[in-house]
Amino acid sequence: MWQLAKANGIARDSGQSLLETALFLPLLLLMIAASVDFGYFFLVAANLTSSSRGAAEYSIQGFQSPGQQTIPPAGPPSSIASVAALALDDLAGLATATTTTTVEVCSKSVGVSNNTTLCGSYGPAGTNYTPATDPEAPMFLLNRVDVTYTARPPIPLSFFSFTLLPSLVFHRQVSMRVLD
Repeated sequence: MWQLAKANGIARDSGQSLLETALFLPLLLLMIAASVDFGYFFLVAANLTSSSRGAAEYSIQGFQSPGQQTIPPAGPPSSIASVAALALDDLAGLATATTTTTVEVCSKSVGVSNNTTLCGSYGPAGTNYTPATDPEAPMFLLNRVDVTYTARPPIPLSFFSFTLLPSLVFHRQVSMRVLD
């Protein structure tokens, strides 16, 4: 019977491949979009770690050497030579880095109170973190750079009003000791 139907051109599996493709393609596209978003979050985490580390080193050493004459300024980000500007420049390759990044710099250039460096916050209002005192406070000060970045997925995946991957807030903090 099957041979007769096939010979007459009435095959029963004529749309099977098209149906399988139609069912599998949305799932494949969803998996590709989710993997792009997931990879972007790893890229943000790596850049954020590098940004805060580089800014903390610069807050102590500057562009020259440990024997430099002046301490780099903590901010504002519009000043090219500031610590906050360096942290934001390291994140410039990410999408909308300047509007979603808050940099808090605790440095001697901001001030010192009771052997604790004071902090200055640059960027949109974010969470302020309390500075710590160095255990060997009279001789050493603790410089710190906190970078908070809100990462939005490059491919927003939402169905109706349900979001699959929400915006994530990344925070990296680096503390380094400086001889006073």
